[in-house]
Amino acid sequence: LIPTLAGHLIAAGGKRMRPMLTLAGAALAGASQDQMDDAARLAASVEFIHTATLLHDDVIDESDMRRGNKTASAIWGNEASVLVGDFLFARAFELMVETGEIAVLGRLAAAAARITEGEIAQMLLAGNPGAARADYFRVIEAKTAELFAAAAETGAMIGGADKALSDAVRSYGMALGTAFQITDDALDYAASSEDI
Repeated sequence: LIPTLAGHLIAAGGKRMRPMLTLAGAALAGASQDQMDDAARLAASVEFIHTATLLHDDVIDESDMRRGNKTASAIWGNEASVLVGDFLFARAFELMVETGEIAVLGRLAAAAARITEGEIAQMLLAGNPGAARADYFRVIEAKTAELFAAAAETGAMIGGADKALSDAVRSYGMALGTAFQITDDALDYAASSEDI
């Protein structure tokens, strides 16, 4: 069930921007081949985290469609989707541990916690058109941009980057993730499914 359900979501496509940011961060830091191998583990870990959050989101949002396909929860049910999402989170942390870098593990663990906080904040703001703009930005930075930032930063960290480079790629990832989510939200309101 795990590879079938996870494979369903992965096969639906996607841009794989987060894992690319991990690999780019490592390359920018001048990573060795061994470090690039660890960066590949982190890139897979980041994608597993992202996929797990999508599985959970579809259950929470009661979504039937994602990327033009039926959601895993619509096909296999909520219980299977949540459990496979949990498995992917666990597997992501196994891959992080394989790098042997405690700072990287700490950074991605903190990102995973912040993503969940963002999802909870979004749930609390749902249906409130009077919510402050600052609240919206706090939500999208936590639930989306944080993983972009952590992906880029941990790639740089695994590649041996200094603090200045790590901070720069983290800032880039945060800005890119914020822009990505604003665009996604705007399309939800302004574009037809054919346009998307």
